[in-house]
Amino acid sequence: MNQDMSLRKYAVITSGMASFLTPFMGSAINLAIPSIGTSFNSSAALLSWVISIYLLTTAALLLPFGRLADIYGRKRVFAIGLLLFSFSSLLCGRAWSIQSLIVFRIFQGIGASMIYGTGMTVLTSIYPSEERGKALGINVSCTYIGLSLGPTLGGMLNHHLGWQSVFYFNALLGTITYLFTITKLKGEWVGAKDEKFDLLGAFLFSTGLIAALYGFSSIVTSFIAKYLLMFGVGLIAVFVRYELKTKYPILNITLISKNVTFALSNLAALINYCATFAVGLLLSLHLQVIVGFNSQKAGLIMLAQPIIMALLSPFAGRLSDRVEPRVVASVGMILTAMGLLFFSLIREDTPTWEIILALAVLGIGFAFFSSPNSSAVMGSVDKKFYGIASSTLGTMRLIGQTISIATATLIIDIYTGNNQLSPAIKHLLEKSISVSFTVFAITCFLGVFASLARGKINS
Repeated sequence: MNQDMSLRKYAVITSGMASFLTPFMGSAINLAIPSIGTSFNSSAALLSWVISIYLLTTAALLLPFGRLADIYGRKRVFAIGLLLFSFSSLLCGRAWSIQSLIVFRIFQGIGASMIYGTGMTVLTSIYPSEERGKALGINVSCTYIGLSLGPTLGGMLNHHLGWQSVFYFNALLGTITYLFTITKLKGEWVGAKDEKFDLLGAFLFSTGLIAALYGFSSIVTSFIAKYLLMFGVGLIAVFVRYELKTKYPILNITLISKNVTFALSNLAALINYCATFAVGLLLSLHLQVIVGFNSQKAGLIMLAQPIIMALLSPFAGRLSDRVEPRVVASVGMILTAMGLLFFSLIREDTPTWEIILALAVLGIGFAFFSSPNSSAVMGSVDKKFYGIASSTLGTMRLIGQTISIATATLIIDIYTGNNQLSPAIKHLLEKSISVSFTVFAITCFLGVFASLARGKINS
């Protein structure tokens, strides 16, 4: 019993450190982009690839690595991912050009996909179903702490030590997590040892997803984007047909077609991230460009949301162990939609305390949605599908994030055109932010129906 308790403790610590690592990298790098552009005298188009290539790579490879983890060992893939993420972070800090940085970010995205696809799986493999919600709640808290510290700590590192220090910090933390994994997390977990890896399915999925997401995000600025979008959607359709016929698919389509809880829980996650991921970008523009706050003050105001999320996620996870996850998660989505609806009404003279209050409502909504929804996804499948389930959920998260940013960027481009972001166009920017939040609020309200429609998990 003591050995089991010790293993569970180390699993929570290890997965928590990894769950902090990847979102911290994602949110911290945004603060370093201007400095990177100055260092390499880079264009805005190339700078955008520093962020986009990481996100696209991670989303495209999550599912294949989740399947590999089920076949060859979840801890093994997790540890290799940590090592690759740490080493590529070091290389990013040593980049000599914007092109080399983009290449190193691809490898960082590969490592991140291995971490994303297996961290939650290892945790779920170790914890019994009656304690899973609590463990996942702690894990989600670590994710939100990473998201909240990213802008604050990333901004400080960039300001005092240069943009390279953001990557060096991640390299150090990733190495510590790797060493902790191989020394403290004893054992291995394999769900499909005798099955074969679906290489063609992995190629179709990854290529189709990259083409579709790139096409969607670039449809306003690139002539070929719409063709890439159609090509990507076509490849994904071929992938679905192929997966239905192959013996060992990387994605068991029956998990979606016959498991209503699994399908709707993933759909709810996709909708939630589509509606919420761009909140940080939009509020940052509002607070800095329209209101005129500096980045430090804006960052402190925006801390209200992730702090609430981090504090309440463990409670929401424990609550979902006793109350149906679909109920808890649906309440969370309703609160989130209310917060988004308020932000669609903010103007230049909106009091700061009202913004903080709305961010707190968003934080409560996020906390009540995320860990119960994760628990519903993992609790709806057999143990041998944990890797696929975790990777599918992570893929939905990243696709949602990409669509959210692309949607906000598209709306801003429609209203502001090629004008530089400055107080001179703040009335146009204010309108674009309002429209964006309106679209996201409606999207989130629609997501409540998907969340409520899933079946029961708790017996």
